[in-house]
Amino acid sequence: MTSAVSPRLVGDTLARAVAALRLHPTPRGHVLANWRVLAEAGEHDLDAARLAEAHLDAATITDELGGAVVEAGSLWGVWAAGSPETALHATPDGSGWYLTGRKPWCSGSDRCTHALVTATAPDGDRLFAVDLRASDEIRNGDPWRGVGMRDSGTATVRFTATRAYPVGGPGTYLDRPGFWHGAVGVAAAWFGGAVGAAAPLRDRLASGRGDEHDAAHLGRVDAALAAAAAVLREDAAEIAAPGAPTEPVARARRRAIRARASVEDAVETVLRSTGRATGPRPLAFDAHHARHVADLEVFVRQSHAERDLAALGHLASEVDGDRADGVRL
Repeated sequence: MTSAVSPRLVGDTLARAVAALRLHPTPRGHVLANWRVLAEAGEHDLDAARLAEAHLDAATITDELGGAVVEAGSLWGVWAAGSPETALHATPDGSGWYLTGRKPWCSGSDRCTHALVTATAPDGDRLFAVDLRASDEIRNGDPWRGVGMRDSGTATVRFTATRAYPVGGPGTYLDRPGFWHGAVGVAAAWFGGAVGAAAPLRDRLASGRGDEHDAAHLGRVDAALAAAAAVLREDAAEIAAPGAPTEPVARARRRAIRARASVEDAVETVLRSTGRATGPRPLAFDAHHARHVADLEVFVRQSHAERDLAALGHLASEVDGDRADGVRL
């Protein structure tokens, strides 16, 4: 069973990616296959990869926490970011829950049929499912002004007494290994973006126009991508294992931050080496490449950079201290 979405709504690349995702009966047994779908989409269209990743994440979350069902023909977003300037509150009454307030960084706000949305409730932070087709109360604001990821439909969304349906209980969205498993899926999309960004350098060598300096840059790119791919494959196998849903959250978090850091390093290597080898021409005269680079530089900033590395260092010191889960060959 596939989840086909009209290409007229979302674009061909996103439609193909969503249709290729293996979501039924459960996405957990198809981690690597689904990440490959995200990477392939990201190689060509990072906006599409971003939205496909959220759709996969929503299917995985609802599979773990219950409640909503990601059905064929739908496109789901996961809107869980916050900011000091915005707040979203969930209020229960006799007939259910309602959301009021603003939610920032809502990717796919212009085309998603449903969304999983975090909000502050009287009993703590909760996750809710919202049918975006069934409400006239949702309004978009703060349109995206940058060049990178412009077509992701990211905006601040205003809710006014919008009907919502709880998914899991208070705190369950964040307090689970699956939150960190999903975070690695984002890195799979980054990885595909890095493969696509290296295209001018590969083409330069393949056409015979490259010299030994270009070959050295491509060698560095190839090594970086191979290392990142190996990390993603290993993580996919561990996340698909039977015990992964109940593994310690700290272990899942460390795996995710480490994988994201590895892929981020590969992205930076690709952008630097490709730019240094090919010069300004691809960025100046190849519109697709220029847009792809701009998209990738914005998308990878979903990483928290040195803050994530500091968190990883603390986690590594804790587990390596008792030799329980250190890096070994």
